[in-house]
Amino acid sequence: MDRPLSYLVIAGVTIIGIVASAVAAGAASGSVSITKSRGKICMTSNGLPDHATGRFPNPGNPHRIAAQFIEVCVPENPVKTSRATQLRGSTGFALNGVIIRPGTADYYDPSSRRGFSRNPASGWKLDGKGAGAMLGLDQNNAHVDHRGLYHYHAMPTGLLKGNTSTLVGFAADGFEIHYVGSKAKSGFTLKPGNRSGGPGGRHDGTYLQDWQFTGGTGTLDQCNGGRLDGRFVYFVTDSYPYFPHCAWGEISRDFARP
Repeated sequence: MDRPLSYLVIAGVTIIGIVASAVAAGAASGSVSITKSRGKICMTSNGLPDHATGRFPNPGNPHRIAAQFIEVCVPENPVKTSRATQLRGSTGFALNGVIIRPGTADYYDPSSRRGFSRNPASGWKLDGKGAGAMLGLDQNNAHVDHRGLYHYHAMPTGLLKGNTSTLVGFAADGFEIHYVGSKAKSGFTLKPGNRSGGPGGRHDGTYLQDWQFTGGTGTLDQCNGGRLDGRFVYFVTDSYPYFPHCAWGEISRDFARP
Protein backbone atom coordinates (compact mmCIF):
# COMPACT_ATOMS: atom_id res chain seq x y z
CA MET A 1 0.00 0.00 0.00
CA ASP A 2 1.31 3.44 -0.94
CA ARG A 3 1.68 5.94 1.86
CA PRO A 4 2.47 9.65 1.69
CA LEU A 5 5.77 10.85 3.03
CA SER A 6 4.58 12.40 6.26
CA TYR A 7 7.68 14.53 6.76
CA LEU A 8 7.39 16.31 3.42
CA VAL A 9 5.72 19.69 3.71
CA ILE A 10 5.05 20.99 0.22
CA ALA A 11 3.73 24.50 0.66
CA GLY A 12 1.40 25.82 -2.01
CA VAL A 13 1.11 22.58 -3.97
CA THR A 14 -2.23 20.91 -4.54
CA ILE A 15 -1.91 17.15 -4.14
CA ILE A 16 -4.14 15.92 -6.93
CA GLY A 17 -3.68 13.68 -9.93
CA ILE A 18 -1.26 14.05 -12.79
CA VAL A 19 -2.05 16.49 -15.55
CA ALA A 20 -0.81 14.78 -18.68
CA SER A 21 -1.97 17.22 -21.32
CA ALA A 22 0.34 19.98 -22.51
CA VAL A 23 -1.18 23.22 -21.24
CA ALA A 24 0.41 26.59 -20.70
CA ALA A 25 1.88 27.21 -17.26
CA GLY A 26 -0.27 30.28 -16.86
CA ALA A 27 -3.38 28.13 -17.15
CA ALA A 28 -2.34 25.36 -14.76
CA SER A 29 -0.93 25.06 -11.26
CA GLY A 30 1.67 22.68 -9.93
CA SER A 31 0.47 19.18 -9.11
CA VAL A 32 2.62 16.63 -7.29
CA SER A 33 2.34 13.45 -5.28
CA ILE A 34 5.26 11.84 -3.41
CA THR A 35 4.78 8.41 -1.82
CA LYS A 36 6.74 5.53 -0.34
CA SER A 37 5.99 2.08 -1.68
CA ARG A 38 7.87 -1.25 -1.80
CA GLY A 39 11.23 0.22 -0.93
CA LYS A 40 10.94 3.18 -3.28
CA ILE A 41 10.14 6.86 -3.07
CA CYS A 42 8.00 7.73 -6.08
CA MET A 43 7.08 11.15 -7.43
CA THR A 44 4.41 11.95 -9.98
CA SER A 45 3.81 15.49 -11.13
CA ASN A 46 2.85 17.74 -13.99
CA GLY A 47 6.25 19.40 -13.78
CA LEU A 48 4.88 22.86 -13.06
CA PRO A 49 6.27 24.75 -10.05
CA ASP A 50 4.43 26.10 -7.03
CA HIS A 51 5.95 29.54 -7.45
CA ALA A 52 6.10 32.32 -10.02
CA THR A 53 8.38 31.83 -13.00
CA GLY A 54 10.06 34.12 -15.47
CA ARG A 55 8.62 34.82 -18.88
CA PHE A 56 9.04 32.13 -21.51
CA PRO A 57 9.86 32.40 -24.35
CA ASN A 58 12.57 34.99 -23.72
CA PRO A 59 15.66 36.17 -25.65
CA GLY A 60 17.75 33.29 -24.34
CA ASN A 61 15.08 30.58 -24.36
CA PRO A 62 12.57 30.13 -27.22
CA HIS A 63 10.34 27.56 -25.50
CA ARG A 64 7.00 27.77 -23.68
CA ILE A 65 6.27 26.08 -20.34
CA ALA A 66 3.87 23.16 -20.66
CA ALA A 67 2.52 20.64 -18.18
CA GLN A 68 4.15 17.20 -18.39
CA PHE A 69 3.53 13.67 -17.22
CA ILE A 70 6.42 12.88 -14.88
CA GLU A 71 6.68 9.64 -12.93
CA VAL A 72 10.00 8.68 -11.32
CA CYS A 73 11.07 6.49 -8.41
CA VAL A 74 14.30 6.32 -6.40
CA PRO A 75 15.47 3.91 -3.68
CA GLU A 76 13.96 4.58 -0.25
CA ASN A 77 17.05 3.28 1.54
CA PRO A 78 20.05 4.17 -0.64
CA VAL A 79 23.49 2.75 0.10
CA LYS A 80 26.62 4.83 -0.42
CA THR A 81 29.26 3.02 -2.45
CA SER A 82 32.97 3.74 -2.84
CA ARG A 83 32.67 4.93 -6.42
CA ALA A 84 30.79 7.93 -7.80
CA THR A 85 28.86 7.72 -11.07
CA GLN A 86 28.55 10.76 -13.32
CA LEU A 87 24.95 11.81 -13.95
CA ARG A 88 23.50 12.95 -17.26
CA GLY A 89 20.34 14.89 -17.92
CA SER A 90 17.94 14.78 -15.00
CA THR A 91 19.71 14.18 -11.69
CA GLY A 92 16.85 14.31 -9.20
CA PHE A 93 13.55 15.95 -8.35
CA ALA A 94 12.44 18.74 -6.05
CA LEU A 95 9.62 18.44 -3.54
CA ASN A 96 7.35 20.56 -5.71
CA GLY A 97 7.62 18.09 -8.59
CA VAL A 98 10.07 20.08 -10.71
CA ILE A 99 12.93 18.10 -12.25
CA ILE A 100 16.56 18.95 -11.41
CA ARG A 101 18.83 19.15 -14.47
CA PRO A 102 21.99 21.11 -13.53
CA GLY A 103 23.98 20.32 -16.67
CA THR A 104 23.54 21.45 -20.27
CA ALA A 105 24.18 19.97 -23.70
CA ASP A 106 25.62 23.20 -25.12
CA TYR A 107 29.22 24.03 -26.04
CA TYR A 108 31.12 27.11 -27.07
CA ASP A 109 30.81 27.38 -30.86
CA PRO A 110 32.14 30.52 -32.56
CA SER A 111 30.48 29.48 -35.82
CA SER A 112 27.02 29.59 -34.26
CA ARG A 113 24.95 32.76 -34.33
CA ARG A 114 24.38 32.46 -30.57
CA GLY A 115 28.00 31.60 -29.82
CA PHE A 116 27.14 28.07 -28.66
CA SER A 117 25.58 24.90 -30.04
CA ARG A 118 25.28 21.17 -29.41
CA ASN A 119 28.56 20.62 -31.29
CA PRO A 120 31.10 19.41 -28.67
CA ALA A 121 34.16 20.05 -30.86
CA SER A 122 35.46 22.98 -28.80
CA GLY A 123 35.43 20.98 -25.56
CA TRP A 124 34.09 24.00 -23.64
CA LYS A 125 30.70 23.10 -22.18
CA LEU A 126 28.33 25.75 -20.88
CA ASP A 127 27.37 25.65 -17.21
CA GLY A 128 23.65 26.23 -16.74
CA LYS A 129 24.03 28.84 -14.02
CA GLY A 130 27.26 30.39 -15.29
CA ALA A 131 25.75 30.89 -18.73
CA GLY A 132 22.32 31.69 -17.30
CA ALA A 133 21.78 34.88 -19.28
CA MET A 134 22.73 33.12 -22.53
CA LEU A 135 20.33 30.27 -21.77
CA GLY A 136 17.42 32.39 -20.55
CA LEU A 137 17.32 31.24 -16.92
CA ASP A 138 14.70 32.96 -14.76
CA GLN A 139 14.86 34.22 -11.17
CA ASN A 140 14.64 30.61 -9.94
CA ASN A 141 17.70 29.51 -11.94
CA ALA A 142 15.39 27.50 -14.18
CA HIS A 143 14.27 27.50 -17.78
CA VAL A 144 12.37 25.37 -20.30
CA ASP A 145 13.48 22.73 -22.78
CA HIS A 146 12.02 21.94 -26.21
CA ARG A 147 9.32 19.76 -24.62
CA GLY A 148 8.14 22.59 -22.38
CA LEU A 149 9.75 20.98 -19.31
CA TYR A 150 10.54 23.58 -16.66
CA HIS A 151 13.65 22.49 -14.74
CA TYR A 152 16.18 23.80 -12.22
CA HIS A 153 19.85 24.34 -13.07
CA ALA A 154 20.90 25.84 -9.74
CA MET A 155 19.51 27.08 -6.43
CA PRO A 156 15.68 27.02 -6.77
CA THR A 157 15.00 30.42 -5.24
CA GLY A 158 11.20 30.30 -5.41
CA LEU A 159 11.00 26.85 -3.83
CA LEU A 160 13.37 27.77 -1.02
CA LYS A 161 11.32 30.83 -0.09
CA GLY A 162 8.37 28.62 0.73
CA ASN A 163 10.32 25.78 2.36
CA THR A 164 9.84 25.17 6.07
CA SER A 165 12.68 22.63 6.30
CA THR A 166 16.11 22.13 4.75
CA LEU A 167 14.90 19.26 2.56
CA VAL A 168 14.71 20.28 -1.10
CA GLY A 169 14.28 16.97 -2.91
CA PHE A 170 15.85 13.64 -3.77
CA ALA A 171 18.76 12.69 -6.01
CA ALA A 172 18.68 9.98 -8.67
CA ASP A 173 20.14 7.46 -6.22
CA GLY A 174 17.59 8.21 -3.49
CA PHE A 175 19.75 10.27 -1.14
CA GLU A 176 18.13 13.45 0.13
CA ILE A 177 19.09 16.90 -1.15
CA HIS A 178 19.19 19.71 1.43
CA TYR A 179 19.84 23.44 1.45
CA VAL A 180 21.51 24.87 4.55
CA GLY A 181 22.93 28.06 3.06
CA SER A 182 26.55 28.92 3.82
CA LYS A 183 26.86 25.96 6.20
CA ALA A 184 27.50 23.76 3.16
CA LYS A 185 30.61 24.81 1.25
CA SER A 186 31.36 23.55 -2.24
CA GLY A 187 34.72 21.89 -2.84
CA PHE A 188 35.01 23.47 -6.30
CA THR A 189 36.94 26.66 -7.04
CA LEU A 190 37.52 28.70 -10.17
CA LYS A 191 40.78 28.07 -11.99
CA PRO A 192 43.13 31.04 -11.84
CA GLY A 193 44.09 33.16 -14.82
CA ASN A 194 42.82 32.96 -18.38
CA ARG A 195 41.51 30.11 -20.48
CA SER A 196 43.96 28.50 -22.88
CA GLY A 197 42.17 28.43 -26.21
CA GLY A 198 38.47 28.06 -26.75
CA PRO A 199 36.48 31.16 -25.84
CA GLY A 200 39.49 32.84 -24.21
CA GLY A 201 39.07 35.29 -21.36
CA ARG A 202 39.20 34.63 -17.64
CA HIS A 203 37.88 31.52 -15.92
CA ASP A 204 34.60 33.11 -14.76
CA GLY A 205 32.30 30.10 -14.42
CA THR A 206 30.56 30.34 -17.78
CA TYR A 207 31.93 26.91 -18.70
CA LEU A 208 32.34 23.71 -16.72
CA GLN A 209 36.02 23.73 -17.62
CA ASP A 210 36.43 26.96 -15.63
CA TRP A 211 36.05 24.98 -12.40
CA GLN A 212 38.30 22.55 -10.58
CA PHE A 213 37.71 20.37 -7.54
CA THR A 214 40.16 21.39 -4.85
CA GLY A 215 38.35 20.04 -1.77
CA GLY A 216 39.75 20.90 1.60
CA THR A 217 38.66 20.80 5.23
CA GLY A 218 35.01 21.62 5.72
CA THR A 219 34.02 21.31 2.07
CA LEU A 220 31.65 18.91 0.34
CA ASP A 221 32.84 16.06 -1.88
CA GLN A 222 32.89 16.16 -5.68
CA CYS A 223 29.21 15.15 -5.82
CA ASN A 224 28.20 17.93 -3.38
CA GLY A 225 27.73 15.30 -0.70
CA GLY A 226 28.38 15.49 3.03
CA ARG A 227 26.95 14.70 6.45
CA LEU A 228 23.82 16.17 8.00
CA ASP A 229 22.79 15.03 11.48
CA GLY A 230 25.00 11.97 11.05
CA ARG A 231 23.50 10.97 7.70
CA PHE A 232 24.97 11.19 4.21
CA VAL A 233 23.04 13.61 1.99
CA TYR A 234 23.64 15.90 -0.95
CA PHE A 235 23.43 19.68 -0.74
CA VAL A 236 22.31 22.58 -2.86
CA THR A 237 25.12 25.14 -2.74
CA ASP A 238 25.24 28.83 -3.56
CA SER A 239 28.21 28.25 -5.88
CA TYR A 240 29.14 25.60 -8.44
CA PRO A 241 28.13 22.80 -8.78
CA TYR A 242 24.84 23.98 -7.14
CA PHE A 243 23.32 20.47 -7.33
CA PRO A 244 25.05 17.07 -7.43
CA HIS A 245 26.40 16.18 -10.87
CA CYS A 246 27.37 12.68 -9.76
CA ALA A 247 25.98 10.10 -7.34
CA TRP A 248 27.45 7.71 -4.78
CA GLY A 249 24.51 5.30 -4.70
CA GLU A 250 22.86 3.04 -7.26
CA ILE A 251 21.11 5.24 -9.79
CA SER A 252 17.44 4.61 -10.41
CA ARG A 253 16.61 3.32 -13.87
CA ASP A 254 14.20 6.23 -14.19
CA PHE A 255 17.23 8.53 -14.33
CA ALA A 256 19.36 6.36 -16.59
CA ARG A 257 17.92 8.09 -19.61
CA PRO A 258 18.76 11.66 -20.73
